[in-house]
Amino acid sequence: MEFDGEIINFNISEAMKFPKDDHSCFSIDILDELAQDYLDMLEDDPLETTIAQGFGTKPNMAVPNDEHAELVAALESLPKHHGKPSNPIPIPVSTNTLLPSVIQAPVLELKPLPDHLKYAFLGEEETLPIIVSSSLTALEEEKLIRVLKEHKTAIGWTLADIKGISPTTCMHRIFLKDGAKPTREAQRRLNPPMMEVVKKEIIKLLDCGVIYPISDSRWVSPVQVVPKKSGVTVVKNAEDELVPTRIQTGWRVCIDYRKLNNTTRKDHFPLPFIDQMLERLAGHSFYCFLDGYSGYNQIVIAPEDQEKTTFTCPFGTFAYRRMPFGLCNAPATFQRCMVSIFSDFIEKIIEVFMDDFSVFGDSFDGCLENLTLILKRCMETNLVLNWENCHFMVKQGIVLGHIISENGIEVHKSKIDLVRHLPSPTSVREVRSFLGHAGFYRRFIKDFSKIAQPLCRLLQKEVAFEFTKECKASFNQLKELLTTAPIIVPPDWSLPFELMCDASDYALGAVLGQRKDKKPHVIYYASRTLNDAQLNYSTT
Repeated sequence: MEFDGEIINFNISEAMKFPKDDHSCFSIDILDELAQDYLDMLEDDPLETTIAQGFGTKPNMAVPNDEHAELVAALESLPKHHGKPSNPIPIPVSTNTLLPSVIQAPVLELKPLPDHLKYAFLGEEETLPIIVSSSLTALEEEKLIRVLKEHKTAIGWTLADIKGISPTTCMHRIFLKDGAKPTREAQRRLNPPMMEVVKKEIIKLLDCGVIYPISDSRWVSPVQVVPKKSGVTVVKNAEDELVPTRIQTGWRVCIDYRKLNNTTRKDHFPLPFIDQMLERLAGHSFYCFLDGYSGYNQIVIAPEDQEKTTFTCPFGTFAYRRMPFGLCNAPATFQRCMVSIFSDFIEKIIEVFMDDFSVFGDSFDGCLENLTLILKRCMETNLVLNWENCHFMVKQGIVLGHIISENGIEVHKSKIDLVRHLPSPTSVREVRSFLGHAGFYRRFIKDFSKIAQPLCRLLQKEVAFEFTKECKASFNQLKELLTTAPIIVPPDWSLPFELMCDASDYALGAVLGQRKDKKPHVIYYASRTLNDAQLNYSTT
């Protein structure tokens, strides 16, 4: 028997002694005797007698005195109070039966697209939209639409289209550190607009079976609402140029799992190197940029770990059946799942980074054949793609903050426009933010470390913040170089490489390049500053 966390073992043969002659079991019941003794004791208490009579009980007891009778009468004359229940705000039960989009096509908002993209439709009466290249010929578009219609169950337009990847392929588990103690956190306040967002999200996830109500979990985490960016549209920058960019299309409901993550054993599955992946992608004629539909929600959580994902909000406590955002090992689980699904295609016809899939080919027919293989694999494994973030048969696209095309790798204009109009930093935090943003594109800037050295000095400990003329010049030069960054050509491993090095009194620089048709092409810029000991070295 278990009681209050302790286990007690009983020996039945010793605990129940009985005569051998009749094999009967005896017991002693003293409850009735104790109850009678307690009632006899209450007879001597005038207040108890008065309360009993005041509430309509008529036992054979002595008549109460006037003082106690007046007290009970005063209490009974008070108006009855019906307190509000402390239950969570009820969620209305949805009467809408969510059907897959191929059965009941949803009504969707179509946003403006850049000139090189356009909408096409897989359903009747312009339903089930997809995004394709606007430069395709009529024959090419017809071939593409035919392939997509044959595999349209691999594309999702609503959450109801998600079937869930088989647990035999991948299942998320939450392994805790030794001695980990469960934590229960209180819900956080939400303003009315945010509360409405959470309410709609809860109803949607309940209808799709992604979450379920739970009341007895030992782990409870609070809800957080953050901006969500989805899809691509065009905006004008200061120079009146139309720049493709992702805009905020809504809000994402996230769970603050920091306390759970602190007690979770970390999964160290590696992610691919971004620069190497971009180099393999660049230089092809056609691309299909694909994206998983609520990618994390397609992976099942092990049943014994589901209660650990419990979250609280004004509408109750719920737990996830499928993997949510916010878990520390979710990226590793998802990358492992995608690698297992596309293992025989990676680096040959597709590149995978989390839920961003890039299919490529050197011709239209070649890319279409590769796309067919990927869509077929998606259908076999129940992996569903997001129609809004999938661009089919395009010549260029945005991959991890870079523009990828047949020409090579470029910086993303919408990212650079933010830097171009930044005012001069006024704090160490702003300097660090600027250098972090600029450093993301340092492979495009020659002598980046040398140019940024005055700004880097401001980040040193025990250095007073003083934005000097040198810092101002460094800041402006980096902004100018970012806006005029060259196109980086991916390496051709069949050609020889050229390495050009340079050094100054406080920095080193190098340029890796190749010659194609006797013309030099930059592959990579690299630079670093010298430490105090290295400053004493000779540069010759």
